[in-house]
Amino acid sequence: MDAIKTALFEFWATVAEMSPYLLFGFAIAGVLSVFVSQAFVQRHLGGRGLWPVIKAAMFGVPLPLCSCSVIPVSMSLYNNGASKAATVAFLLSTPQTGVDSILVTLGLLGPVFAVLRPIMALVTGLLGGVLTDLWDHGAESKGTMKASCPHCQAAKERPGNKVLDALRHGFVTLPRDIGKPLLVGLVAAAAISTVIPDDFFADRLGTGIRPMVVMMLVGIPLYVCATASVPVAAAMILKGLTPGAALVFLMTGPATNAAGLVTIWKILGTRAAAAFLSAVAVCSLASGMLLDWLVEHIDLPLGSRSHWMPSPWFGNLSAIVLIGLIVYAMIGRMMPETSTKTTQ
Repeated sequence: MDAIKTALFEFWATVAEMSPYLLFGFAIAGVLSVFVSQAFVQRHLGGRGLWPVIKAAMFGVPLPLCSCSVIPVSMSLYNNGASKAATVAFLLSTPQTGVDSILVTLGLLGPVFAVLRPIMALVTGLLGGVLTDLWDHGAESKGTMKASCPHCQAAKERPGNKVLDALRHGFVTLPRDIGKPLLVGLVAAAAISTVIPDDFFADRLGTGIRPMVVMMLVGIPLYVCATASVPVAAAMILKGLTPGAALVFLMTGPATNAAGLVTIWKILGTRAAAAFLSAVAVCSLASGMLLDWLVEHIDLPLGSRSHWMPSPWFGNLSAIVLIGLIVYAMIGRMMPETSTKTTQ
């Protein structure tokens, strides 16, 4: 019974810490969704050369694409004239961060992680694009996949108030897309904090490159969204995992998963898939070693319970709002189908 109480306490404490930042991130993502359309992305990222790769990586870092749209939008870029290099760059930088996950990272892990995540997402995208261009130079853009993410596309085509569209995307679409993995991540974080003893990771994995390699091997096939990975990483740091190894997990978990890798391999080819994986492996391990070196030689403000937090009452109120939004969005999954039948 005490373990259950402790787990519930850890769960709610983590939700209260991250919810103000996540709600603010939802609002920003909703506004950006009105002004940054998929057509805009396709128009500016098409073509060949290094410049489209740079733009693809830069656009992907803050872009408020819902999680279901990363693969199909990337394939649409490819089918509409984007090079494989630009497509891989976009695929690498987009899922690692977003305005919501950056703000949640600031709240739970502090400013160092919040700055490093988007920077390394950009670097990973650039490296993946360059490697693809070197290893698969001259490949033609081709394919038959179309841009999907039906609810995002419907919102773009539907005339109406842009404010309402922004609110709908930020506080309905995004909670619906990340709600389930976010709850899974929060439950996993609470379980880690409750069950795993202090210094568990330090005693078993130690320091240096070993825990980073383990986290990379765990993160590459795993599906976890950028936001949901933050509380899990915070919990593991509390149990003795090095900050560098936690950063490796924060990069590899959101950037790759088994289904996405299969799609990349089938559509873009073996060389592009190899460049994709190589960029993730090299950048994540290099980032982890850099962070651990900085922690060892510089007094950095790290910690999963940082001082970048609002007052407790505001955090608890935000947690109630966040849970309500997720529940409402998940229940509302059946509403479009019901309304369609009613209109017929």
